[in-house]
Amino acid sequence: MADNKKKRGGADRGLIALGEPYEVAYWSKKFKITPAKLKAAVKKAGHSAKNVEAYIKLQKHKAADRARIAMSQPYEVSYWSKKFKVTPARLKAAVAAVGHSSKNVGAYLAKGKATKKAKKKSTSKTVRKTAKKRARKKAA
Repeated sequence: MADNKKKRGGADRGLIALGEPYEVAYWSKKFKITPAKLKAAVKKAGHSAKNVEAYIKLQKHKAADRARIAMSQPYEVSYWSKKFKVTPARLKAAVAAVGHSSKNVGAYLAKGKATKKAKKKSTSKTVRKTAKKRARKKAA
């Protein structure tokens, strides 16, 4: 149990018990956030202190400048890669192609995905047509 005061092992230290006011106060102070934000973070990331800390860091960093992608900051690369659902290498290529504007990068990546889907559809149609032609030749 996470809030058993008699058990002081490592498992108890790694969890955040929102039902205990002293734990809410401790973790809020440690992470330098309000109790309400702590509760929201625990709801999103779970009761593990490590997961909550990582979630809070991500939330703090993502609000810095949403109009510009700073490729020199690893947390920004991670954030924007997750946001656009691409690999860091693909994000880097997109920034190199259109600049650091998040809007331009988003549009560039969306256009690339749409083009890729269109190519895939046309390629699959071509393959089916070719297969049908081969089948007709064999039948004849």
